[in-house]
Amino acid sequence: MSYHILPECISCGVCLPQCPEGAISEGSPYTIDPKLCTECGACAEVCPMDVCQPMPAGTAS
Repeated sequence: MSYHILPECISCGVCLPQCPEGAISEGSPYTIDPKLCTECGACAEVCPMDVCQPMPAGTAS
């Protein structure tokens, strides 16, 4: 399981420096590499749009 970023992401960049694993990539929307994500939630804590969410159970990464 990992976090993912919803399409409503405004690409503000606040989450990028917060990820200790460097799992977030720029784009529109930004993306999180599930192989690097450790589910720490740092991205979700700072996201002004609340679009960094845990991947729903049973969802393919």
